Amino acid sequence: MSKPGNTRQRPAGDHHEQLAARWLRDQGLRILARNVHFKAGELDIVALHGDTLVFVEVRARSNPRYSGAAASVDRRKQAKLLRAAALFLRQHARWANYPCRFDVIAFEPRQSAANPEPTWIRSAFTA
Repeated sequence: MSKPGNTRQRPAGDHHEQLAARWLRDQGLRILARNVHFKAGELDIVALHGDTLVFVEVRARSNPRYSGAAASVDRRKQAKLLRAAALFLRQHARWANYPCRFDVIAFEPRQSAANPEPTWIRSAFTA
């Protein structure tokens, strides 16, 4: 499936989103779209996990002084993701009757980890 919505190329590519997409594929998810942009918000990754449509937010932190990557998906960010997911489903009626889930892939700062293993939080929040 091609990239739906209003898409744009990310400057220099987002390394953590690429790692997350590869990692999710290795876990058996089928990536349907990446970097889907709407005025209401952005969807980092849209994937299919079995018969469930998964909207994945990718977060990374490089400085351990700030809150964790997963904690940065606050209520305001969740609301943006919900609006963007609703727009995605309106544009792509094919997926409208699938159960949906919102996951977070978090990359936390680690010393001496060249390719850090992400933390996968399934059903990180609900609509």
